[in-house]
Amino acid sequence: MLDIGPVPVRVVRVTYMGELGYELYIPTEYSHAAHDALIAGIRAAGVEPVHCGLLALDSLRLEKGYRDFAVDIDNTDTPLQAGLGFAVDFTKPDFIGRDALLRQKASGPLTRRIVQFLLQDPGQRLHGNEPILCDGRDVGYIRAAAFGPTLGASVGLGVVDHPDGITPDLLRRHRWEVEVCDARIPATPSLAPLYDPRGDRVRQ
Repeated sequence: MLDIGPVPVRVVRVTYMGELGYELYIPTEYSHAAHDALIAGIRAAGVEPVHCGLLALDSLRLEKGYRDFAVDIDNTDTPLQAGLGFAVDFTKPDFIGRDALLRQKASGPLTRRIVQFLLQDPGQRLHGNEPILCDGRDVGYIRAAAFGPTLGASVGLGVVDHPDGITPDLLRRHRWEVEVCDARIPATPSLAPLYDPRGDRVRQ
């Protein structure tokens, strides 16, 4: 807890934008007072604050590959398919779905995965629901997308089905495109975040 001006605020070091960040939990009735005090403090430090909204945050989290439940992933995706296996504690003996996940993990490369895509043409725009093609064959679709200002082109998260199993090697060996307004745009796929894949900036 800390005070921002006259307002007690709970500060949590957590980010949804791929950079070192904080969430501020402020009593609703004091939100204006906390905002004004925060802006005044930033300006006193010699920095001009920039206000931005959820669309900007959505763009940044897509660059980082952060998932959004009910947008990029839903209850039809397992944590392994969503790329969130690192968050599953398989040493816990009794959680619902543990046995199914262990079977899926032991079965080899997954044939269905959430994959990040970056268009190779910065002039094209992704909005979501565009078909994904592997060697000219439809293998999935983009679930959510935005222009990624740091990456310099449109970026999105899509679901891909491939019978050979989706691995970094498979992604490298094949030709990937996303269909945008009847044009097939070359795209770079990745299972790791395209922006700051090791998470160095979050830990600064």
